[in-house]
Amino acid sequence: MSSQDHPVSSLQDKIRSSLPYTLAVAIVGFISLWVRTLPSDTVFLPGGVVKFATNDAWYHMRTLYVLLENYPNRMFYNPMTNYPYGSYIHFGPLFDQMIAITSFVLGMGNPSPQLVNTIAAYFPAVLGALTVIPVYYIGKYLGGRKTGLLAAILIAFAPGHFLQRSLIGFTDHHVAESLFSTFFMMFFMLALISAKEKKLRFEDVFNKNFRVLKEPLLYSVIAGVMYSAYQLSWPGGSLFLLITLIYAIFQYIIDNFRNESSDYLGFTGIATFLVSVVLIFPFVHPDMGFSLYYYSWFHVVTALGTLAGFAALSFLEREFKRKQIKAYYFPLLILGAGILGLVIIKFASPSLYSLIIHAPTTVFMIQKGGPSTIGEASSMFYQGGVFTLEKAFANFTVTGFFASLLGMFVLAANLFRKPKPQEVLVLIWSFLILFAIYGQNRFAYYYSINVSLLGAYLGGLLLDIVKWNELDQKFKNTVKSPADIPDAFKFVKIQQVLAVLAIVVLLVYPAYGSAMFQAKGSNDPNEPWLEATLWLRSNTPDPGMDFNAIYEAPKDGELFDYPDTAYGVMSWWDYGHYIEFFGHRMPNANPFQAGVGGRRVSIEEENQPGAASFFTAQSEEEGNAVLEAIDPRPDKAGARYIMSDARMATDIFGAMPAWTLDTEGYYQTIWTGRGYETIPSTRYFNSMEARLHIFDANGMKHYRMVHETEAYQTNEVVYKQVYNLVFGGNIPVIHTGYVKIFEYVKGANITGTASPNETVKISATILTGQGRTFEYTQSTTADSQGRYEFTVPYSTEGPIEGETQFDTAPVGPYVVSYGNTTKEVRVSEEAVLNGEEIKV
Repeated sequence: MSSQDHPVSSLQDKIRSSLPYTLAVAIVGFISLWVRTLPSDTVFLPGGVVKFATNDAWYHMRTLYVLLENYPNRMFYNPMTNYPYGSYIHFGPLFDQMIAITSFVLGMGNPSPQLVNTIAAYFPAVLGALTVIPVYYIGKYLGGRKTGLLAAILIAFAPGHFLQRSLIGFTDHHVAESLFSTFFMMFFMLALISAKEKKLRFEDVFNKNFRVLKEPLLYSVIAGVMYSAYQLSWPGGSLFLLITLIYAIFQYIIDNFRNESSDYLGFTGIATFLVSVVLIFPFVHPDMGFSLYYYSWFHVVTALGTLAGFAALSFLEREFKRKQIKAYYFPLLILGAGILGLVIIKFASPSLYSLIIHAPTTVFMIQKGGPSTIGEASSMFYQGGVFTLEKAFANFTVTGFFASLLGMFVLAANLFRKPKPQEVLVLIWSFLILFAIYGQNRFAYYYSINVSLLGAYLGGLLLDIVKWNELDQKFKNTVKSPADIPDAFKFVKIQQVLAVLAIVVLLVYPAYGSAMFQAKGSNDPNEPWLEATLWLRSNTPDPGMDFNAIYEAPKDGELFDYPDTAYGVMSWWDYGHYIEFFGHRMPNANPFQAGVGGRRVSIEEENQPGAASFFTAQSEEEGNAVLEAIDPRPDKAGARYIMSDARMATDIFGAMPAWTLDTEGYYQTIWTGRGYETIPSTRYFNSMEARLHIFDANGMKHYRMVHETEAYQTNEVVYKQVYNLVFGGNIPVIHTGYVKIFEYVKGANITGTASPNETVKISATILTGQGRTFEYTQSTTADSQGRYEFTVPYSTEGPIEGETQFDTAPVGPYVVSYGNTTKEVRVSEEAVLNGEEIKV
């Protein structure tokens, strides 16, 4: 009697056999969540403070608060950053919407800020833990339940980018990308398997044969939903369109050579991407044209193009079989059709053609110039032009990384036998993500999925060799109650024990050990930046913008209509979100790399005004010109305040000239008793960054320090030692404020007369809010008529209402000296701000 005669009994058997694995996956999921919440004490601080990790997490909270304030409307354009242009937000809307909806539900329609912060903090950890589900099912259909369970365990402990981006407090969309892209691959795989097993043909569609269509259609629809969720988490989700299309080409070719129908593949692709087109279309912003980084026509066109690709390949494959054309012509025809399609697109839409041609290079090729200094955009395998596996080992462990390569090799070998669609899909998927991390290591959080699957696939093959399935069946036949478990162990063979030990030692334990070591909290922003930005918010003029309002983007080619009270804050792009979120002020540059300026392709380009060109400017006059050029309006400067920290002046300074493509001469190599050492050079000390941070803006006419934070031990003292020893300087070798805030002012003009051609000096002792003093000095030479002039940035009379409430100022009047003469000069704040003349 067949099992079909007892369908209920068969179903019960399936449930009974899958129950242990279901429970095991659930346990693995909870363990994964536990790992990701280990650093909770660094997120939930005393007093109800929730501290998120990294700058992008704070920007997500910014967009989330605006969303909650204006629900269901979300900010698309933000004029509060990249002043004076604003930035279009390239973050997908789904991540913020999921947190907002969860907050509304748990908060009974009126969530408190504390509840919102708590939900947002836990969200990445929950999404990271949920990833074990699709990983288990992909592994299951790749190599059986044992493979799926092992894959779930490996992704639960996967270290590196995947762990870091799914830790509690790392409230960023990256983990949503991983989760939804993996769910997409899972359901796409299930649709392929189901359609192939049911021998689905396009005739079944025309004949409405729902018995055959029902299950593949359901999986395809869900795959389309998951792809859309992935795309709406990150606009760059078109990466998986490319992966799917390349897989399809290989699968069509394989099927054609094997004389098998590919209708199952065409049906799945067409149904999946038809759903995605429908779901993504409402989020398109037509004014974005064709853009990869914002929701534009590009995302609809590429999804439609992928759909059309599946349809065209299916048509060609059926025609080949109908006309009995030799199989080796098929790939040649695909290549020709692809080239013809690109030619047509080039003439029909040059902008779309350019994007299609250049988009893959931004993913798969090593970045150069300024982008190469972005941590997550640098290559996984090249550091400083030298090949290294250090990052790969840190992200995937040594054995995990090499297991992934070996797993791909085994899957590739299967192509010459009778490859299953899921094997080809995982192979192409894994290879392309490996290629992607060659270009940018940010995709390591994708490749962790592949490492887990490929490592588990190898582990499953090892268990097959030691006949694990036979042992599994014997356990099922023997164990009817817990009391039967001890007797069942007599079936275990030594080779099976050794195989399990090998898997644990080589795959599981290294991942677990790395995860435990790396499951640590973040210190972003550090205390000095938090203090400095909060000081900025409380002690500088209100720029006149509604912080939580939703603003419409200006028309193409026009500037946003800022109020006259608006101004920018210049700092390196890393800190832009902190300035906006905590300071409620408008940074010129931000972590979207907007406002950086500089050059992108060639040193022959004009050096565009921005953070890079300002901080590397070689004189105060050149720096002023950059600030004035940032805002195209002739009566407005691009920034009123400049914020610098010790890292900008030392550790990360090299990134600034990298964005200008003019990197020579900032450092030099000298011989010391310990060998050759690289030290900062004259060009470095002439830069605006050094003039401001290392020299406290001493002698500058239009820049005054208005606040500094507590001093930390940094490399600042090393740079000062070099300046004194090598360049004959005489500056105090001490640690000063970690973050310093300067104000760009017109400066008061102090004029007087002395003997013709006489040297005249002006000085003042400056006292900072930290109790530190330093000398501000200038010198000039009187002209042939004896006239001299100084432009000074500090007020000796203190702040005035409505302007900067500085805590760094002269302790007394300026002292003008020449020959045996000294004169004291007092300068009002109005004179500094308005550029007034003061006669001595």
